[in-house]
Amino acid sequence: MKLLLDTHLLLWAAGEPDRLSVRARSLMEDQDNALVFSAASLWEVTIKAGLGRADFQINPHLLRRGLIENGYEELAVTGQHALAVGQLPDVHRDPFDRILVAQATVEGLLLLTHDPLVQAYPGPITAV
Repeated sequence: MKLLLDTHLLLWAAGEPDRLSVRARSLMEDQDNALVFSAASLWEVTIKAGLGRADFQINPHLLRRGLIENGYEELAVTGQHALAVGQLPDVHRDPFDRILVAQATVEGLLLLTHDPLVQAYPGPITAV
């Protein structure tokens, strides 16, 4: 199965693995699962790190390189993903979370998230 990790799970996996739940770790370590990250997550990290957000203190270039070196697949944002955002219910206004939900839906990926607001969307989402 292909797992799309939300931005915080990526940050925790890269710098604070102890923050990952047992379930998240189990899914991520399962050799039958492929781990995927979105270019939108890198965009989010770049913007929020630039704003000085304490929870985004990581170099996005190093994050990307580390993810790729550890076997993660990178998922570009396409026009189809952007259009799918318009089909989502008005659960949450965060554009980064909305594009991740749209990408998971369009690509048939399972989105892993710790965020209760993201968990409220219909679609292929698992709380970890």
